[in-house]
Amino acid sequence: MRLVLVGPPGAGKGTQAQFLAAHYSIPHISTGDIFRANLKAGTPLGVQAQSFMDRGELVADSVTNEMVKDRLTHDDVANGFILDGFPRNVAQAEVLRAILAEKDTPLNAVLEFSLANEEIVTRLSARRTCKDCFQPSVGVDKCPSCGGDVYQREDDKAEVITRRLEVYQDQTAPIISFYRNEGLLITVSALGKVEDITALAISALNRVAQ
Repeated sequence: MRLVLVGPPGAGKGTQAQFLAAHYSIPHISTGDIFRANLKAGTPLGVQAQSFMDRGELVADSVTNEMVKDRLTHDDVANGFILDGFPRNVAQAEVLRAILAEKDTPLNAVLEFSLANEEIVTRLSARRTCKDCFQPSVGVDKCPSCGGDVYQREDDKAEVITRRLEVYQDQTAPIISFYRNEGLLITVSALGKVEDITALAISALNRVAQ
């Protein structure tokens, strides 16, 4: 199963990716993990990425694309993968299509986790992060993992969340139309219990030819 996950911040893509990766026995590949691996290893791509970051700039699409292309050559993707955080725009979606076409391994589906903006703001603004172990929690005064003090991160404040949603709508949401036109899009509601959302996703994906 070769999947791309899309959805707004706060829709739970990372959590769902972990459960789906375990269910299908395929790797969960996030752009954050790819970046960290290249930076830690000091690869040529990592060095290029670091130069952008040192200047306070976003890493160029060309570098990100090459990192993803390289990651998709690893042995663990032989039976599929879940991409989380890539593509972020239509140009990257076209690059991914070309990368997979070279290998004759097209995507099976693009799974969109849909959630209303009002619910996202409510969900994320209620989140608190532990000062000690950095684990996120909701509706607590102390970290349930280690008992440490919790605080609200700047990017979990309502006004910042609203801005993040605007950026998502402008930059990333167009790939939903792109993949709908490709006949790959499956939309699942991200409202409800985590396990129920996972079950809905798996049920929808079971109808996809592998």
